[in-house]
Amino acid sequence: MKIKRYTAASMRLALAQVRAEQGEEAVILSSRRIDDGVEVVAAVDYDETLIPRAAPVRTSQVDPAPVVISVPDLGLSVAPGGIERRASEPAVAAADPQLAGVRSELQSLRFLLESELASLAWHDRARREPLQTRILEELLALDIAPDVARMLAGTAPKQTSLQDPANLSLALLAKHLPLAQDTTCTEGGIVAVVGPTGVGKTTTIAKLAARWALKHRSTGLAIVSTDSYRIGAREQLQTYARILGCPLHAADSARELTQVLERLRGKQLVLIDTAGVGPRDERLGEQLGMLRQGAPRASVMLALPAQGESHALQEITAAFAPLAPRACILTKVDEAASFGAALSTAVRNRLPIAYLCNGQRVPEDVHSAHQRRVWLVRAARQFKERRGPVSDAGRPVPPIARREQAHA
Repeated sequence: MKIKRYTAASMRLALAQVRAEQGEEAVILSSRRIDDGVEVVAAVDYDETLIPRAAPVRTSQVDPAPVVISVPDLGLSVAPGGIERRASEPAVAAADPQLAGVRSELQSLRFLLESELASLAWHDRARREPLQTRILEELLALDIAPDVARMLAGTAPKQTSLQDPANLSLALLAKHLPLAQDTTCTEGGIVAVVGPTGVGKTTTIAKLAARWALKHRSTGLAIVSTDSYRIGAREQLQTYARILGCPLHAADSARELTQVLERLRGKQLVLIDTAGVGPRDERLGEQLGMLRQGAPRASVMLALPAQGESHALQEITAAFAPLAPRACILTKVDEAASFGAALSTAVRNRLPIAYLCNGQRVPEDVHSAHQRRVWLVRAARQFKERRGPVSDAGRPVPPIARREQAHA
């Protein structure tokens, strides 16, 4: 058995020296802190039967069965009384019930330590920045994504003259929420509505077409469908077109779309209903290319389900980003228990909200978002009231602290 002492500024550096000189089979016999770092004693060709004979007093208090704890990035392992050791026989180590118990205890200790550290960090932040921390709590209670909540809380002033500081979080949300005053139903143009399957694009197209027809009649209106995948999609749109008294055209390729739009140059408003394709669908690139090539002058609006989860909405937004949507339409607002995910997506991607759709009625259930800012904030407030208060001044908030820390 070859034994050698190593000193280094940190334990990681010392273990790296052991591995470089003695290889992955090295065993750490002992370690201790010294004035300029740490000292590690390591050995190769380790024979645990020699330890009781060499140090009977020390090993009398130690279980002779070695406890093996893997450190994959350093390739080392722990001997009795040592620090870190790599299991040379993982199958044997995994079958050891003592090892399983040690691992379970270590995981419990790690979770407890992380929770305590998060709570300490949270309370330290609350002491140093009480107003910003209060705003962060309020925004998280509104189901705003942690990254967006931190961004909004970072723009808050150090002090406020508001009698109720809770209103400041809603004021910041309203200030930074991007809204668009869309002119589709007033000035016309070529507008394409894109989005995943089942988000309500066809119904939204019908609502916009009906709003235009109520103001300008249907003579200058035309609808184009590129959805050849969903069964009955064009039949549904054909029914709406017949009621409105406007023509419906179909295009199954970029070339056909270009030809259709050329024939409709005299129309004031052309609405393009696209096929619903999910962000992970292999046909997405084909659909994006068809719209870019066949309708390069079209203004694109992205339909997002208001009840969608945050990660799903972000994935949809990223998938359709190549089309550079100028605004989004929040659909199925009436089905959403919370608008936190949708509002977070709009703020994070600086994607203005143009319309809100809250039902199936045509055209009643579509609303201009720029006129509904107060309505959005009121809905956020109602959600917060249903959830209840997040914390009291003297009570810890480890769940929110852990959630905020996890997304840091």
